[in-house]
Amino acid sequence: MTDFAQAARQSTRALRELFPRTPLQRNEFLSQRYGAEIWLKREDLSPVRSYKLRGAFTAMRKVRATNPMQTEFVCASAGNHAQGVAFACKHFGVKGTIFMPVTTPQQKIDKTRAFGGDAVKIVLTGDYFDQTLAASQKFCAEKGAHFLSPFDDDDVIEGQASVAVEMLEQLGRAPDLVILPAGGGGLASGVTRFLRSEAPQTDYRFVEPLGGASLTAALAAQEPVTLARVNSFVDGAAVARLGDKTFAALTWVKPSEVLLAPEDRICVTMLEMLNVEGIVLEPAGALSLDVLPELADQIAGKTVVCVTSGGNFDFERLPEVKERAQRYSGVKKYFILRMPQRPGALKEFLGMLGPDDDIARFEYLKKSARNFGSVLIGIETSSAANFGILFAQLDAAAFTYRDITNDETLSEFLI
Repeated sequence: MTDFAQAARQSTRALRELFPRTPLQRNEFLSQRYGAEIWLKREDLSPVRSYKLRGAFTAMRKVRATNPMQTEFVCASAGNHAQGVAFACKHFGVKGTIFMPVTTPQQKIDKTRAFGGDAVKIVLTGDYFDQTLAASQKFCAEKGAHFLSPFDDDDVIEGQASVAVEMLEQLGRAPDLVILPAGGGGLASGVTRFLRSEAPQTDYRFVEPLGGASLTAALAAQEPVTLARVNSFVDGAAVARLGDKTFAALTWVKPSEVLLAPEDRICVTMLEMLNVEGIVLEPAGALSLDVLPELADQIAGKTVVCVTSGGNFDFERLPEVKERAQRYSGVKKYFILRMPQRPGALKEFLGMLGPDDDIARFEYLKKSARNFGSVLIGIETSSAANFGILFAQLDAAAFTYRDITNDETLSEFLI
């Protein structure tokens, strides 16, 4: 056993002060679909509904063990790390100052406050996370507090390794494949470092959101690089720059082992798990499940563990998730139609719609044109094939239209 593996097991035992092992559940629905043994490590069922509590608790415990006088901790986070730090502060009876962007949803602020109670102070500052991070680090230096990184910290990485310790204990054998969300790399670093020592035959796949592929970029450059742009939809894993420590722990990863998940496709996975299995996952929590279809030919007959890393989903986002899922699946489209300004034109168009076609949006964009009027139309249907039938009828009738469903610029302004 390596020193890291031994330390990870000790940290796992210490975590039992806070909560029992999160479940490792065989999922019958997915197992039947892929002809494999699909197990879900349910980190979405931790006390803070994510694995982040593990790293925050472990780092705080080890700092306190070496320096009992350290009673002030600081972090910057808009999500799960903030809640983990708040929970740990209350447990240890220390003070925590948690910096969050002013754009943080009220639900996340309220949950962080609920977990920390009087032990934490929340400071809202900065429109963007980089501004919030800078403010937190300046405050930390001035106060002599200890800064708790969400992932780029050796003790945090050790804490996240407890996911793998529990996984082996619960499964009773080494899995053939473990699928992990990548994010900043803390979970991936901890889990793989432990398993590469204790279950060397296990393979891995890492999943990043398409709009935040920091591990992919780092592997290509052979060092951490800062992404010029990040899509923040998968807020639990959309990280602009992989950590230095986490990259050092993941340099062995092959680029072919890192898969990219389109944000809209993740929405399809979230809705399926909610509707079929009753499992509530946040976007980052669905990453490991989202890539199963593209791994189908590789996992048949194998034992696969998917880490569902978080379930902090604000149901106010459900309409957006449904919309994005429908667009990705091709059952909802938006297009601009040049409607002839003549009697019966609208009736002619409506007559082209099939029995399963439903108008979800209808808005004249130009009301003053004499001969034609531009109309923004959104249509939902039961099958993507129905749009082929509709568009064929529009072409035959010489109606001019433009599909803007995947036009990011027009969609932003019109939809």
